[in-house]
Amino acid sequence: MIVAMKGKMPSGWILPALALAAILVHLAGPEVQEALRFEREAVLAGELWRLLSAHLTHLGWPHTIWNGAALIVISLLFGRTISDLHWVYLTVICAAGVGIGLLAFKPEIAVYVGFSGVLHGLFAAGALTDRHAHPETSSLMLGLLGVKVVWEQLAGPLPGTEAAVGGLVLVDAHLYGAILGVIGVAILHAFGSQKGPDPQ
Repeated sequence: MIVAMKGKMPSGWILPALALAAILVHLAGPEVQEALRFEREAVLAGELWRLLSAHLTHLGWPHTIWNGAALIVISLLFGRTISDLHWVYLTVICAAGVGIGLLAFKPEIAVYVGFSGVLHGLFAAGALTDRHAHPETSSLMLGLLGVKVVWEQLAGPLPGTEAAVGGLVLVDAHLYGAILGVIGVAILHAFGSQKGPDPQ
């Protein structure tokens, strides 16, 4: 498992806190959301915080609730497998990576909101990290994630997804997020951050 401090179990509060932050941003109203969302021209003009903050903004309550629920599910599945410090690191690398990916490869995208790209990265990172403790389950989850990402690249969003969130789904963000989640875990491993379970 990946742990932040030897001898201490991770507390696993980061992902629920992100869900709460997304709700608070939505409650703050349209002006706050417009100041935080990904806007290509604004980012290129120097408003780099939007690469991170955009993921806390959403299309509406259905979108916010779906992404918040997904964060809670990931927390329940993998929250204590990765330390809070490393969840922060993975969130930042996935969020920034998705934003940079949109800048580099999707110049037609002027505005982007939502956490789903980061969610794909966090799910991939959690499943990869959990593979030592639960190899069969983790492999199944990674396989399903891979099938979903490939399906979306070939056929577009899963049926019903856009109706559920109340708007268009940018599947390339899911691809970028999943790739960054894998890269993030690889970097942690390369720097020797993977260790065995904490002693009980």
